[in-house]
Amino acid sequence: MKGLDILKRNHLEKVENGATTLRLLGRGNGLEVMRQSILKDNTFILFPSEDDNACEFFYILSGDIQAEIDGIPMKIGSNDFFSCTNLESPVHFTVLSDVELLSISTVPVFHYVSKLIEDLRKIGQLVEKKDRYTFNHSSRVANYAVKIAAKLKLSREHMENLLLASMLHDIGKINIPEEILKKPGKLTDEEFDLMKKHPGDGANMIRETPYAEIAAIVEQHHERVNGKGYPFGLMAEEILLEAKIIGVCDTFDAMTEDRAYRSAFSAEHAMTEIKNLIGIQYDGEVVNAFEQVIKEEGKLIL
Repeated sequence: MKGLDILKRNHLEKVENGATTLRLLGRGNGLEVMRQSILKDNTFILFPSEDDNACEFFYILSGDIQAEIDGIPMKIGSNDFFSCTNLESPVHFTVLSDVELLSISTVPVFHYVSKLIEDLRKIGQLVEKKDRYTFNHSSRVANYAVKIAAKLKLSREHMENLLLASMLHDIGKINIPEEILKKPGKLTDEEFDLMKKHPGDGANMIRETPYAEIAAIVEQHHERVNGKGYPFGLMAEEILLEAKIIGVCDTFDAMTEDRAYRSAFSAEHAMTEIKNLIGIQYDGEVVNAFEQVIKEEGKLIL
């Protein structure tokens, strides 16, 4: 019938990245209708839109999520819904159980998201074949990094670039032998020289994708403000702010997770060590913002 479109397939297009499946159900007149599946224990983020007229509506078909709204945890479950218009700052949702969301957006985003997820999926698969730890680590780093960016009031564009760079910051380790990545003892000078190539290798991989603008962030995430980092020995303002943010998050997560050669340090110990290195390895503004973030997450006593 004219004016009626019946879709018997499950979707117009589907993209997956392991933790998330996004299906485009319909589009037209500036609207997109999508169905999103997210696995338990993952995080997703709603960003403020640069379009003042943008509106997003979400209906939970099944599962439970939790957000912290004005400092108060709020659980949202099946048959609940929420919407976003003129969002002031990013909202972080934790998926408590596998969730199915139906969403409607007045700003078409699927084409961008589809391309993003496809590239991340391809690179992520390569990394997981080498070291499954990397993916989980990068996800935690990305979560911390975007929260720091919100504290520092970075623009949406910078936040999106930071999120991508955080998730991909260790992909250059795909070129490092597994026996070095998992070595329980101290690396030899030759092994460490090889390890130091991973920021550049990762950046070179990204330069071959549509996301070349984030390559420099990945390349600089082991630079330190005193010029003693690698691969270039950049100092202070020579280092991109996004790279400084990843550097702090990367260090904290590495210190507070178990390794083959040691048990995890406490969050308090790791934060003290990082604060002692303000102006030496880390940027003070970034460290202070990060401390606020982990206090709000309950990892440090307020």
